[in-house]
Amino acid sequence: MSEVITPPVKGDGPTPPRAHYEELIAKTQKIDAISCAVVHPCDETSLEGAIEAARMGIIRPRLVGPAARIRAVAAEHGFDLGDLPIEDMPHSHAAAERAVALVREGQAELLMKGSLHTDELMRAVVAKEGGLRTERRISHVFIMDVPTYPLPLFITDAAVNIFPDLETKADIVRNAIDLHQGLGLGRPRVAILSAVETVNPKIPGTLDAAALCKMAERGQIEGGDLDGPLALDNAISPAAATIKHIGGKVAGRAQILIVPDLEAGNMLAKNLSFLANADAAGIVLGARVPIILTSRADSLKTRLASAGVAALYADYRRRNAPLKGSAP
Repeated sequence: MSEVITPPVKGDGPTPPRAHYEELIAKTQKIDAISCAVVHPCDETSLEGAIEAARMGIIRPRLVGPAARIRAVAAEHGFDLGDLPIEDMPHSHAAAERAVALVREGQAELLMKGSLHTDELMRAVVAKEGGLRTERRISHVFIMDVPTYPLPLFITDAAVNIFPDLETKADIVRNAIDLHQGLGLGRPRVAILSAVETVNPKIPGTLDAAALCKMAERGQIEGGDLDGPLALDNAISPAAATIKHIGGKVAGRAQILIVPDLEAGNMLAKNLSFLANADAAGIVLGARVPIILTSRADSLKTRLASAGVAALYADYRRRNAPLKGSAP
């Protein structure tokens, strides 16, 4: 293995910088490993992530893909597959369909993306016949570990919904709130981002932000404190919020950032990753089960964090009511 992650030991003094992921992974040691269908793990990084997550007791993986190819990758890189079950499928498309079927059959509570393209996996997930749709809109959340920010920072949606309308944004908010609470992080402070902090009819995102806040006020969105529109500076900087005389629970202390569209979210997340040295775990929500969506460029630490987030949320869903329409 190229990198081994060890959960932090409680009681060893103050939490060290950049320990958000380690804390999440440590929480997984208190729950049973979650059954997970790993879709087409046919390269070094995806197979290593699944094996290491299994070694740490985060997931119980079932590898779904061409068995000979998976074993060849393991042999080439010195990975011990042990007794991990392999569902032999001829190609990535068949692997995605079989992994979704495993969820519907009750044999998997998570999906993990391997070396296939995201679109190929999601096509099987959202299929009208045999997919994993619920009444919620599917959305993606980046769980960012930013060196200069004291809290885990959620950014959504930067990977699935390109130009979400108001109804879709409401589900994006609901999914993120549910995840925040499911990870034991409490009631989140949710900032609806725009370029400005005032409602401007010429900027449609500010109208959506105002509407989302009113929906929360009227009980249509529950479980979090919403404010917006907020520009990025006064969402995360107490000084900027003070200078602009913006009060309330959210300004300067946001935990969830709701972006106006995919392009803005993707650029924000990648700016933090490449300019601020942040890590970005990724998970897809709103389907019958959480989906671990990683990038080929992700480190092993980030892959384990994504698996840990998904496992904790799956355990939370198991103990609480699942999303409406999500029963197999």
